[in-house]
Amino acid sequence: MGKTVILGAGMTGLAAGYASGLPVYEAEPWPGGICSSYYVRPRSTERLHRAPADGEAYRFEIGGGHWIFGGDPLVLRFIRSLTPVRTYVRRSAVYFPDRECFVPYPLQNHLRYLGQKVAAQVLEEIADGRAPGEVVTMADWLKANFRPTLYEIFFKPFHELYTAGLFCKIAPQDDYKTPINPSLMIRGTFAEVPQVGYNVTFVYPEEGLNVLAQRLAERCRIHYGKRVVHIDVKSREVYFEDGTVEGYEELVSTLPLNRMMEMTGLNVGEQPDPATSVLVVNIGAVKGPRCPEEHWLYIPHSKAGFHRVGFYSNVDVSFLPASARERADQVSIYVEKAYREGERPTPAEVRRLSHTIAKELQDWGWLGEVEVLDPTWGRACGRPRRSSFGSGNRRTSTRGWRPAWGSSGVSRTRSPGSASPSRSWT
Repeated sequence: MGKTVILGAGMTGLAAGYASGLPVYEAEPWPGGICSSYYVRPRSTERLHRAPADGEAYRFEIGGGHWIFGGDPLVLRFIRSLTPVRTYVRRSAVYFPDRECFVPYPLQNHLRYLGQKVAAQVLEEIADGRAPGEVVTMADWLKANFRPTLYEIFFKPFHELYTAGLFCKIAPQDDYKTPINPSLMIRGTFAEVPQVGYNVTFVYPEEGLNVLAQRLAERCRIHYGKRVVHIDVKSREVYFEDGTVEGYEELVSTLPLNRMMEMTGLNVGEQPDPATSVLVVNIGAVKGPRCPEEHWLYIPHSKAGFHRVGFYSNVDVSFLPASARERADQVSIYVEKAYREGERPTPAEVRRLSHTIAKELQDWGWLGEVEVLDPTWGRACGRPRRSSFGSGNRRTSTRGWRPAWGSSGVSRTRSPGSASPSRSWT
């Protein structure tokens, strides 16, 4: 058998390298890809890939919060053999900034937070029972399942931001992330309901995701600093930025599909699948007077166009500088904003946007003085997907899409007297 080469030492490449013993080629000088942690000291711009000895640094992740959920018991046992992990119960909500209203997630199971009139209208639409008609796109599926009122209030504006407008073109998918249960919707109009969904609990390494990547990398044969610039599929050679060339018989690539198509020059006679890139702005700051307590929040409207805010330090205080962990007066967060592939802003525009995002969060009362402002990129690549959503046995299809890195989930209710506003929809 000829030589087999693995490209990319993100989590997928590391798993492949560990399982096979084959060589892995990684562009960066560290493993983990966008699923890796890094550290920045307050009022510094230097990224550290190991925690400083004094612990005085914020911890962030390249692509925003990556929480481990739904794993096979054997996989979780393997992770625990590499590094200790902690288990957490998810807290998330939808936030409507124009009304300063928090609604526990999933929104459809907590209709009472939207007020009696809206709740009654939603239940009437759900009870109508009329066939939704042909469902082709994700927008069609959301409207058919949640009906006009919820679609207009949340699902339409949120998915416009979340998919950078692609939800009107892509196939329905990931329906498990948005559970639909009419019984729970009715119960949630009047009382608390149990948490549901695919990530009610999740785990995270005590020492950070980068430690998990490093421990796995220690068991692999990794060549760092090997950024691929071209792949000759005829001669079966990989060309690296440092001028070296590696031959192969078989190639296992974990790189984005669109980048692979560019580097190989292959033409399959089809338009590229739609894809998004997600700007992740990591922020370390003094906690504002109305800073939320959730792990992450879904935002259907924002001036800067971001769709999700996650709170690393609400998951675990180890994301804060050591001296701030007991005081709990600082916060480590990530903010996500999606762009269609090919429409990324320039570095200068990213810097300006990062300051605009921080200012908007300060205006909401979530942040005080900002000590670290560090933008990164998460990347997603589209792929075709067949869909069977719709009326009767009709099968429809359109181009698929994979959303960018991040988490989603459900909720807890905000306790009375919280510093953050919790008034119902008015």
